[in-house]
This record gives sequence, structure tokens and C-alpha cells, in this order.
Amino acid sequence: MRNALPTPTMGQTGRGVCVGLIVMGCLWSGGCASFTNPVADGVPINRLPPEVLGRRKDDERTIPLTLLRQKPPDAYHLGPGDVLGVFIEGVLGEPKQSPPVQYAEQGNNPPSIGFPIPVRDDGTLPLPFIEPLKVSGLTLAETQALIVKTYTEVKKILIPGQERAIVTLIRPRQYSVLVVRQDSGGITVGGVGTSGGGTATAGTLGQTKRGTGFVINLPAYENDVLNALAKTGGLPGLDAQNEVIIQRGYYKDFNDREGVLKHVEAGPTADAFAGTEIIRIPLRLRPGEQPPFSPEDVVLRQGDIVFIEARDTELFYTGGLLPPRQIILPRDYDLDVVQAIALVAGPLLNGDQSLNQLSGNAVNAGIGFPNPSLVTVLRRTANGGQIPIRIDLNKAMRDPRERILVQAGDFIILQETLDESLGRYLTEKFQFNLFNTFINNGHFLGTNNLTVP
Repeated sequence: MRNALPTPTMGQTGRGVCVGLIVMGCLWSGGCASFTNPVADGVPINRLPPEVLGRRKDDERTIPLTLLRQKPPDAYHLGPGDVLGVFIEGVLGEPKQSPPVQYAEQGNNPPSIGFPIPVRDDGTLPLPFIEPLKVSGLTLAETQALIVKTYTEVKKILIPGQERAIVTLIRPRQYSVLVVRQDSGGITVGGVGTSGGGTATAGTLGQTKRGTGFVINLPAYENDVLNALAKTGGLPGLDAQNEVIIQRGYYKDFNDREGVLKHVEAGPTADAFAGTEIIRIPLRLRPGEQPPFSPEDVVLRQGDIVFIEARDTELFYTGGLLPPRQIILPRDYDLDVVQAIALVAGPLLNGDQSLNQLSGNAVNAGIGFPNPSLVTVLRRTANGGQIPIRIDLNKAMRDPRERILVQAGDFIILQETLDESLGRYLTEKFQFNLFNTFINNGHFLGTNNLTVP
């Protein structure tokens, strides 16, 4: 006759419920983040709209630097501010007198001949005994021919065929440009800071950066963005935006306070205001993408401001089981969420072992703890809101499509899932000691002891 299985009594059921409540109470009282995680219920990656994922940087390439330089002219054309060397025998210089020679103080200009005469702001050249000549836009040879014709044929001051006139360039016109850079002197060092007082993790040592300004004078046909950058330190550093901003003009009415404030609040995409013009020149573009600026935009004018802006706001943050850090995003390449966790020395398939072991065992006894795999990325939206993005770290290690790209302002939080936290808790709190005697006679006694887990 088969014996029936014993039916649990009411007391046994009550004791089981009590044990379960005690375990749950221990988890809650210990502050288990898998229960209290306020952002655990995130949106899976496959349900995100494309605008939330952002654009990749790896597809961008540095533009040809020749786009930042103006086309060299076939011949030098005169303009206001040029200083010419003019010698006209019998007018500017005595007969049979050797003309004076001028040596350039700087630059690669060759020695010039004649008396220095500047081209006026209206583009005219003042000379003795005649009305000022309009020379703006003419070459040196054309200017010399105009002078000879005026003195011989028009005014008949000199005898045709016996005149001796020389026109050279003493100093080309200059364009004064102000270059303001926020990328000079920055020090950003990875591998500093500690996680729990142990092994150093990635971070920022500090910023000793200070803004620098340069007032430079660029000769004609060298007054472009490329020459301005070359004279003030080169292309923007990694701690600056990869673009050049040209601010042209000025605020005509400083009393329009509300208008100025609205312009500032509009941000970097604001249009020109009150007589100003803002030109943005990106230094990296995607293949096939047309430059959003024209060849005329890279030519600098008198009084232009060339601005290289810092990128201090391009940061992401980590927390939870990751070391709390503020990290600067790479400027020219992408960083996905798995790489970001590795950057801050977070746990990646290591059994959640501590990474700050300075002494002792690198691996704890037993089977270890479940690896935390719940990653939540808090991402800001265009309208000022926030969206939590849920990522399974174990799945992301196998499927690249789960490795969402980190964007500026992201907050990456790593926590355990519910089953991982329960497994870790049971592994820590409950151990089973198994003792066995496998030899026992009058002469020998053999035992073994096993602790699980």
C-alpha cells in the first residue's frame, strides 16, 4: 500500500511565508538598488526613434585645408592701405638721381624702389602736380602705365619717351583680425581618481585652461581663416569645438537690451543681430556633404573676430555601480555604452569582483557573484525632457546593435537586475558546509569538507 505524501500544515505554511517576508525585509532594509532603482523601467533600444539615437561621428572626415584658404591671385591688385614706392624722375626725384631703395622689415617682400606713398581709403594715389589717380584694383604694371600716360599725354609735364617712372610695392595692405581661442593650456588626463580608494579609474585631473587672444595683422591675399589659425596655434585642440566661428560687424545699438538678451538666449544657432554676421565653418564633414560656407566666407575682413569655442559642455556622467565620474566625450570618434563603462573601469563580465584590490586574492572564493547587467542611460530630449533607455549589458556584449552611442549630457547608471541581486544576496548570506568521512578503520581516518557556494 502506497503511503500518501504528508500535507503541509497551517503552521508550516505560515513559517514559509514568514521566512519569505524576512528575506524580503532584509533586501529592502539593506537598500537593494534592484528594488529601489527609480529608472529601471526604461525604453528598449529597438523602440527608440532615430532622432534620440543621434548621429555618428566616425563617418566624418577632416575637410581639405585648402577650403580655408583664399585662392592666390595671378597678380597683386592694389587697394586702400597699400604703400607704394614711386619714383618719377623730375617730379619725385631729381634728374639723374638714383631712386631710394626700401628694404622690407618683415615678411618675404623683395626690396622696393621709390618714395613711399600710401593708397588712400578711397582707392586713389596722390602725386605731385596732378589730381589723385584711381588705382584701386590695378596691378603695379597698370599703375605705372597710368602714371606715365597722365604725366606725358594728359598733363604733358614730362616728354614722351624720355620719362623715367618706377612703381613698386613697399608694404601690402594689412587686415587687423582678433583671434580668441578657448583651447589653449587645457590639461585633461585619463586614469586619475579612484573607485573606493583603490585602483585609479578614468577621469579628469583638472582644467588649467585659460582663454587666449591674439591681435594679428594679415597681409592682403593672406587674410583668410587658414593663415589666422596657423599664426595662433593651428587647428582647434581636442578640448575645443571642431569648428571656426567668424563674428563680423558690431552691435549698433547697445541700448536695445531686450534685443541683445533675446539674441543671446537664442543660442549658437541665432542669426545675425543689429548689424552683426556670424559665419560657422565646420572642420569635419561626412563624405558627399557639401561645405555650408562659401569661398568668400573664409576671407577675413578688417575687424573680424575669429572664435574657437571650448567644448566643456560635451560631458557624460556615470553612477550606480559605476564610479561617479564626469567624463569629456571624444571629439572626433564615437563612444558606445560598453566602451564608456570600460573607460570608467566598470565591471564587465568579471563576476562583479572588486577592481580596487591592492593586496590579497584577485578572485574571491566560491563561484562569485552575478555580474550586474542592467544599464540605464538617461538622455535629454530636444524639448528639455528626459528619456530613460534600458540596455541589457550581457546582450550588448553579443549584439552591437544594443551598444547605443553615448551623447553629451547622458547619465549612465549600472545596477543589478532583481534576479542578480537575489543571487548575490543568497550567495553572501547562505553557505552550506558538507562534512564527509570516507575512511574509518582502526588505523586510518579520512574526512573532507565542502562549503557551497
